[in-house]
Amino acid sequence: MPFSLLENQKVHAFTNQIIQRGAVGEDVIELQSRLKYIGFYHGNIDGVFGWSTYWALRNFQYEFGLPIDGLAGATTKAKLTKATKYTKQTAQNSTATNTTATKTTASNTPKGYSQNDIRLLANAVNGESRGEPYIGQVAVAAVILNRVNSPSFPNTVSGVIFEPGAFTAVADGQIWLTPNETSKKAVLDAINGWDPSGEALYYFNPATATSSWIWGRPQIKRIGNHIFCK
Repeated sequence: MPFSLLENQKVHAFTNQIIQRGAVGEDVIELQSRLKYIGFYHGNIDGVFGWSTYWALRNFQYEFGLPIDGLAGATTKAKLTKATKYTKQTAQNSTATNTTATKTTASNTPKGYSQNDIRLLANAVNGESRGEPYIGQVAVAAVILNRVNSPSFPNTVSGVIFEPGAFTAVADGQIWLTPNETSKKAVLDAINGWDPSGEALYYFNPATATSSWIWGRPQIKRIGNHIFCK
């Protein structure tokens, strides 16, 4: 069926609005509940479409072969409804009985980072440093974590990675390539305290960098094709 016709159909679990980042209300609660029910969303069901909901939705779209745009339009809502065959009462019961088991806490995730954080970090490392030596991949992961911990940047993994213009892999779509096991291991090494970058907040490839600003940053070291800097 053409997408335009699907957009005009009512998906009964939701209203007809396209749900996007910044939205609030019952539709967002429904979206979060269904994403959580099938393991894509691990945050609080608070009815606020923030970055964690956005990332969970994009993961769902990727896994189910949908356009990866972070928008819950009719096609995405229909696929989500089909994938989560339950009533609202089932969702409420499931949420009530599984809150303890599914809640992301510092005690059940490495250093307090959620599985979504780790997955997103692995995607970023893969997109940004695929083909670099392993130590260079750990260094890229460390730079992202250093930014999370810096007052000059957003204080969440998704906020740092999706900050406009921050990473080439986001701009060119390579962040959505499936990461390999090396990228995932590099992320865990960085989370566990290995920082080969020397506490860097930036890195760049001198063969391709065109910004005079990045060349002016105090340089720390070079690893593979990347120069790491303050």
